[in-house]
Amino acid sequence: MHLPRLIAPFILGAACFVVTAPASSAPVAKAELKRWQATAMRVTILRDKWGIPHVFGKSDADAVFGLLYAQAEDDFNRVELNYINALGRLAEVEGEKEVWRDLRMKLTIQPAAMQAKYAASPAWLQKLMVGFADGLNFYLHRHPGVRPKLITHFEPWMALAFSEGSIGGDIEDIDLKALQAFYEQPTRPLITPLASRLQADLDAEPRGSNGIAIAPKLTQAGHALLLINPHTSFYFRPEVHMVSQDGLNAYGAVTWGQFFVYQGFNERAGWMHTSGGADVIDYYLETVKERDGTFFYQYGGAERPLRAVPITVPYKTATGMASKTITAYFSHRGPVVRHQDGKWVTVRMMDEPIKALMQSYGRTKAKNYAAFLDVLQLRTNSSNNTVYADGDGNIAYFHGNFVPKREPRFDFTHPVDGSNPDTDWQGLHEVKDTITLFNPASGYIANTNNWPFSGSGASSPRVGDYPKYMWALPENARGVHADRVLRGQKNWTLDSLIAGAYDPLLTAFEPLVPQLVQAWDALPASDPQKPALAAQVAALRGWDLRASTASTPTSLAIYWAQDLVAANKDKAKAAQVPAVDFITTRLSPSDYLDALARASSKLDNDFGNWQTPWGEINRFQRLSGAVEQQYDDSAPSYPVGFASANWGALASFGMVAKQTTKRLYGDRGNSFVAVVEFGPRLRAKSILAGGQSADPRSPHFNDQAAMYSRGEFKDVLFYKEDILRHLERTYHPGQ
Repeated sequence: MHLPRLIAPFILGAACFVVTAPASSAPVAKAELKRWQATAMRVTILRDKWGIPHVFGKSDADAVFGLLYAQAEDDFNRVELNYINALGRLAEVEGEKEVWRDLRMKLTIQPAAMQAKYAASPAWLQKLMVGFADGLNFYLHRHPGVRPKLITHFEPWMALAFSEGSIGGDIEDIDLKALQAFYEQPTRPLITPLASRLQADLDAEPRGSNGIAIAPKLTQAGHALLLINPHTSFYFRPEVHMVSQDGLNAYGAVTWGQFFVYQGFNERAGWMHTSGGADVIDYYLETVKERDGTFFYQYGGAERPLRAVPITVPYKTATGMASKTITAYFSHRGPVVRHQDGKWVTVRMMDEPIKALMQSYGRTKAKNYAAFLDVLQLRTNSSNNTVYADGDGNIAYFHGNFVPKREPRFDFTHPVDGSNPDTDWQGLHEVKDTITLFNPASGYIANTNNWPFSGSGASSPRVGDYPKYMWALPENARGVHADRVLRGQKNWTLDSLIAGAYDPLLTAFEPLVPQLVQAWDALPASDPQKPALAAQVAALRGWDLRASTASTPTSLAIYWAQDLVAANKDKAKAAQVPAVDFITTRLSPSDYLDALARASSKLDNDFGNWQTPWGEINRFQRLSGAVEQQYDDSAPSYPVGFASANWGALASFGMVAKQTTKRLYGDRGNSFVAVVEFGPRLRAKSILAGGQSADPRSPHFNDQAAMYSRGEFKDVLFYKEDILRHLERTYHPGQ
């Protein structure tokens, strides 16, 4: 990419206003255009009746070219935005407020370093990266009316900056406010304590997924089944199919801008990733001294100099571009990211973009368990677990993949003493030594971003067999729910697996509602809350704890629980307990009753009656292709019966955006969902939130919305003859 020419120099540690040359795209060289055109003729894109692109290329690199071209057709804005963020250039678009987010990215992503890594990549991977860049550049060439926010020319090395397709990369574990506080004044200690990583993960609307694999002995047809159910922000991943004459035949969800199917299947095997595997990020308390302008940190019996690296972060202003240049500090483990207890805190995390990209792509071509396991030996999937099933009847589970060896006597859930060399990582665990399952006797495997010790019934791994750092999250309400759905069941089919994945039980209310009922029963008859809440308590007493569009107790229960969380989140934070656990175990009877009164009043005020069916409140709405969606109670929307994963819903539907409406509009949870049967001829069904295209003018902008809101799936068109029977358009890129 050609960066703007800077006329004035940067000033270290301060804002420096600069004049930039006008941004323009470099002219396309004839040889480059000829290469794009030749590649395009080797690629055919078949758009089916849902607008899903089935990309057929001669080589893998051709298929990558076509896939990126098709992604850009569907939502170039999200493709570009993902790379603007991954490259640490968001402030160039959004302004100074994003400077510290960009610095966080630039601590590990620098163009020169990525270019060197690209040059060191194997030739086959370089070809894929060239295909990635060429596909996007050819799209921009053929669509001169598209105005990129920033990136007018993509380079092959950029794929290495975004090599793992999960919701948030490891770097996002670094707290931005603490990072800013440190680098604005490194000698000032941080006063505000940080929330624990566990609480930060659990208090927000869950970012995670459900994965289920069922062995042939428990299925009606005798074939393995797989549920692929990521919980992400809506429209985070589209549905795609990529095929080549080199053995590629992958279908599933791809994160915008990446060239590998992240969660999906080929004709013989499937893989589903869930967040929250092993503890893969560690923080170190460094004892730092300054001498003659150089900072040193204690390590064993010696002192080592911290490496000082000036990092320039440009940002947009109302009058032009400006920049900050910040001197970042690095130990042998990684960058300094905050203060704590009078110490500087460094962080260590995985930094293997070449291997990570090789693994992300390689697993899409693995056709059996041995091949899949071989790809996992790269050990560079740092943020996810994997649920697996294949056509040979195997099911398997891998809790994490990148798992550093550590001295178990240290508690790595908190920052450890960086001056002690024993706290250093001691290489990586072999895959065989991590928490895994292969064809468990129970016949099923499930993970819901919970711990791995309950996901296969009596066949689950045993907690005492592994060091604590191999698992990061506890059991959750969805894990309890999944076990009930799966335990003891047989004769599974694709349709019954869908029904199980959408089972409406809200397990979080099992301990909550009885406590409320008991609190009301204990009130004396003279208490004014006795008659005031009698009808509400009766409704919840008789509720079967199952959500549906017609259920009024669902509305009351969720508004009650939301009020409890809002009223007690600060106390839960202080106690370092997840808020849902806190309201379940640490409240008084009056807390429950007072919250019910407030929830009833809110429902009365917003909807005229606390007895409002859940489907009148809980809605799916898509009005534009914007990344930040806006909602409107007066505009069309669809009733949704399922609820937030916080309450134990397997099919998750929650709202993260700040609520400005009376109704609740989901924006996170079930997004792309699929079920797969690995028989002699693969069968699959899927559903996508809204539709494939981000363009409101497209017939595929919202054509799946009604089905999505009902939990109704479409047949996956995997084989070419099926695609052709339901074909909407066939073309070469550029046509």
